[in-house]
Amino acid sequence: MRSIRAAAVGAVTMSLALAATACGGGSTGGGSNDSPKTLTYWASNQGASIAIDKKVLQPELDKFKKQTGITVKLEVVPWSDLLNRILTATTSGQGPDVLNIGNTWSASLQATGAFLPWNAANFAKIGGKDRFVDSALGSTGATGKDPAAVPLYSMAYALYYNKQIFADAGISQPPATWAELVADGKKIEAKGKQALGAEGANVSENIHHAFVFAKQHGADFFTADGKADFTNDGVVAAVKQYVDLMAKDKVIPVGNAEYAQNQSVSDFAKGKTAMLLWQSASSNLKSQGMSDSSYGIAPVPVQSGTPGTGAQMNSMVAGINLSIFKNTDNLDGATKFVKFMTSDAEQKILNTEYSTIPPVKTAQEDTAFNTPANAVLKDTLAKSAAALPQVADESQFETAVGTAVKDLFADAAAGRAVTTASVKAELEKAQQQMPAK
Repeated sequence: MRSIRAAAVGAVTMSLALAATACGGGSTGGGSNDSPKTLTYWASNQGASIAIDKKVLQPELDKFKKQTGITVKLEVVPWSDLLNRILTATTSGQGPDVLNIGNTWSASLQATGAFLPWNAANFAKIGGKDRFVDSALGSTGATGKDPAAVPLYSMAYALYYNKQIFADAGISQPPATWAELVADGKKIEAKGKQALGAEGANVSENIHHAFVFAKQHGADFFTADGKADFTNDGVVAAVKQYVDLMAKDKVIPVGNAEYAQNQSVSDFAKGKTAMLLWQSASSNLKSQGMSDSSYGIAPVPVQSGTPGTGAQMNSMVAGINLSIFKNTDNLDGATKFVKFMTSDAEQKILNTEYSTIPPVKTAQEDTAFNTPANAVLKDTLAKSAAALPQVADESQFETAVGTAVKDLFADAAAGRAVTTASVKAELEKAQQQMPAK
């Protein structure tokens, strides 16, 4: 496990160095239309595999070519590589014309100066800003600045549970609190099944869960004036509670400390694991042969009571945004592509394929998105989800804290004690890696 820790430190160092360099705006050209017949598009890996994403996206790109005459060269980039690939492109100027970004990165990537600002004039070219729901627009860049991206897919976390495994363990309903989840996990493990899946080596997954636990502990990772505050008591308690699901409660298998590529989803789809905390997982599970009727979907547990605002938050505002590099050599084509991808017709097709929620109002109202799964996700987005900090240092925060959690999972899997002091020490190291204010 020590080799994992060394690799993680190297990755975070590289990511932060790139981000710091990118703040100079390495890709700040005004764009041109020198290559009007082609576009390069980096898509994020939304499905169960890159091959599945290509199968979903290529017919839509072919449709766009038929409408416009523009060929779109597609590359699906794994989440483990995407942020570093983007940051490298902002400094080198060698990147795609259009790309998917995690919506939590919007403010950080906006700060590089490398992306087209979506001012009123640019929004007008794709039908106007008011087409999009407010929760999605809240994760497109820093407050008071023109967004650096346009919402593409909206998601929220939910608890997925295997109905048969629950029934075999004598559990009649999904857990509503973390204490109930741990108690149910013990019953499930007594029947020979794994209780809860996690991606312990996935930095992005780690930060999402750490953020939600922090909200439930009434804590934030940044002060009101934007300074990193990773070692306050609430954050420390929150991170410890999450890692303790493996370290103390034993409901997350120790092998999951090395998971980083959707292995926990596969375990759930194969019936090895009873529960999964995931963003909009239905299409992923279906592609792996799991029928909709074999699992249920419930809100992510809270400390007590029911999901809501404040300490009852149970998801971050998850989602994918579309951005355009300012130095594109097909600015008009890139804008047409964003308009195409956010059109009502494409929003219905793509969000159905990925079991996500359209961030476009009229598309979201379509009856196709009135499934039980979507009801939980839409309710969560409307009532009990919070956006990750929209600050310029957000991507550094994700990498630093997400890696700290990864290291703590590695400790838990290796049998090393995870204490309040060790959690605080890891978070202190993460805070030291943040840019000085």
